[in-house]
Amino acid sequence: MPQWLQWSLITVGTIAILMLLGFIRRQMTVLSESRKRQKKAEVFQAKRRQDMIDSIRVIAMAIEEDQVEYSEACLRIKGLLDHLAPELMEKPPYGVFMEVYEQLRHMPTHQARQDTEARFVEKMDKERFAVEERHADEIRRAATAIRNHTF
Repeated sequence: MPQWLQWSLITVGTIAILMLLGFIRRQMTVLSESRKRQKKAEVFQAKRRQDMIDSIRVIAMAIEEDQVEYSEACLRIKGLLDHLAPELMEKPPYGVFMEVYEQLRHMPTHQARQDTEARFVEKMDKERFAVEERHADEIRRAATAIRNHTF
């Protein structure tokens, strides 16, 4: 084999090795960045989950101390449980949150409530207070249970 061909093959091989090393380095950088992003997302999700658990516990304490309307608390807890542990609402005593939600979900909230005629709002409030009264004991028991629940 002529010497020029040997040097050409050595040069081509060296170039191929350098290109592969560059590719490997770039892939390692991409992988490292991906792991960092994944870790950051996991930390964010864990914090978000813990914030939801803390919110549920605060709302439950507010129920136990009669600092919040039961209907409002049930709607908020139900919304948080939808993201955190939806299967929990199928188990006693937590099912009351879903039950109250189902009985009140047709009622307008926020701006829609403000835009609704006063007589109709008054009628809905009477209905809401009746639902609260009917389920008050269950709601208090469920609030105590969920405050002490291990998520």
